[in-house]
Amino acid sequence: MITFVGAGPGAPDLITVRGLRLLQEADLIIYAGSLVNPALLEYAKKGAEIHDSAAMTLEEITELMIRADAQGRNVVRLHTGEPSLYGAVREQMDVLDAHGIPYNSCPGVSACFGAAADANLEYTLPGITQTLIITRLEGRTAVPEKEQMALLASHRASMAIYLSTGMLEKLSAELMRGGLEPETPALLVYKATWPEEKQVFCTVGMLAGAGEENSITKTAVVLVGDAVGYPAHERSKLYDPAFETGFRSAKKTDTDLTDTDR
Repeated sequence: MITFVGAGPGAPDLITVRGLRLLQEADLIIYAGSLVNPALLEYAKKGAEIHDSAAMTLEEITELMIRADAQGRNVVRLHTGEPSLYGAVREQMDVLDAHGIPYNSCPGVSACFGAAADANLEYTLPGITQTLIITRLEGRTAVPEKEQMALLASHRASMAIYLSTGMLEKLSAELMRGGLEPETPALLVYKATWPEEKQVFCTVGMLAGAGEENSITKTAVVLVGDAVGYPAHERSKLYDPAFETGFRSAKKTDTDLTDTDR
């Protein structure tokens, strides 16, 4: 069986329990060496065949998979973070489909969630935003017209921006062209959850300068939006005593009580 496994953002213990088990059982491991923490390979069983895909082509990767499957071997294709986000997994699955080879996937923790955890952020604050936009700035890979950065920024939702750290000046300009003020909170997170992680709080207008000053040019996620700045926000309904749920009846608070109640 071939399984696409999310390795998580960096820390070895952020791989899922299922992903760890699959890694331990694999006869062949093809890992994205440019981003996956090599410490995860220590979980491989003795005798497992291991390949770094950083210098490989799609054809070379899938040839290994097809051959191993024909031999009845368990294969783990180990991707950084969550494979469904910028993982280029669908094109590998297309090749396997063409050969009638079954496969499945095991999700992982993406960098924007590892970064939020380390910064103690909540992207969806009541009264501020209830939306997280995960996107990238257009570079060598085109972005659909309706997903241009300025248009997405106009929604004023929380944003996690991948693969754009080498273009921070352009990113800043596009975010402001979309209506974000230069003072809008931003956070640069280099190698989220790795030992060498670096967090730099700044603003949308200061992104390029913050990146240059801290030598952050790649392997970082850019978090943008009012929620990044820990703003005053509304209390959620979930734990509001006056809010009735399927598990809890509404309770009167001091402001609800009448003189008779008191």
